[in-house]
Amino acid sequence: MGIGNRERVGSARPKFILRVLSVAAIAMLAIVLGAASASASTASSVEGSRTAFAFISPHIAGAPTGSVAMAGFGRYDTTAGTLRANGLFQCTTSVAQGPLSGCMQGQGIRWSSTTFNATQKFVCGTDAPKTVASDNQTVAFKADFFRVGDGSTPSFSANVIVASHDIAPDVPGVQNTWIQGVGCDSALQFFAN
Repeated sequence: MGIGNRERVGSARPKFILRVLSVAAIAMLAIVLGAASASASTASSVEGSRTAFAFISPHIAGAPTGSVAMAGFGRYDTTAGTLRANGLFQCTTSVAQGPLSGCMQGQGIRWSSTTFNATQKFVCGTDAPKTVASDNQTVAFKADFFRVGDGSTPSFSANVIVASHDIAPDVPGVQNTWIQGVGCDSALQFFAN
């Protein structure tokens, strides 16, 4: 009977993680919507180059091992090449390759952007390499990923893509989020200029 209870508790963990990420994403979406409305009323002559975004992606995968749940929000400016974004992440299965190699199942707490990437090469899994360009519906960036206890020193740094559209039409399903070395997923996302 004890083993069955452990199995139920273990299988409930991913559902709990998804609930926490969902609540966080909804809260972030409200913040982004408010920021987008405020910035729209004060837009300058470079109108259209500044974009707010929010997303939640529960199962980024496709590489040989590992999967990651990720949510976040931010603002970027394609003209100035600037970005400020952050959010939550968790390795839902252990990652053994790429920049997040060593992130074990259940590890991870937060991420923050470091650089805006005007273009980004990527592969979802075993598909052919592709390139995206950041625009008002796609943002590519490098992010630092932190585990519990990291303080201000990140455990990992990897490139990320979030888009409002399918970035890999040759891969079955809709792929609009990507983490370097982990793969792609379909995300609930929002972009506003």
